[in-house]
Amino acid sequence: MANTYTQIHIQFVFAVKYRKGLIAKEWKERLHQFITGIIQSNNHKMLCINSMPDHIHIFIGMRPTQSISALIQNLKTETNKWIKDQKLSSNFAWQEGYGAFSYSRSHVPNVIRYIENQEQHHKKETFLEEYQKLLKAFEIEFDYQYIFKEPIT
Repeated sequence: MANTYTQIHIQFVFAVKYRKGLIAKEWKERLHQFITGIIQSNNHKMLCINSMPDHIHIFIGMRPTQSISALIQNLKTETNKWIKDQKLSSNFAWQEGYGAFSYSRSHVPNVIRYIENQEQHHKKETFLEEYQKLLKAFEIEFDYQYIFKEPIT
């Protein structure tokens, strides 16, 4: 698009279905690489990605050529298929829904640091606490019944 200039930084957060801890340490880096490939093939810029066993954070510089919902649908569909094709988890699925949070350029380094330090962060705070804190910080109204499901034990 000629003469179109944008600076859009979006953090996506979404969970494994029923928040099962299915993203294994043994293959999470391969998953991150696969997702990075999808992001880049859609002409967006990967800024940071990290996951815990039950959820993922993806931070990108987004081009205005695709909607957020179309990108998330593409990410979830393709990664779900890839995980099954690679025989990494036979019952893997992403939970419905996602969070998408926008940031100004001045916040980029802090968001990257936050995502990179997920392991340490989750020693102090659960995923649900983290997610609700994000929703409240961005003043997003939500209904607790539609927040990501509690993990199945």
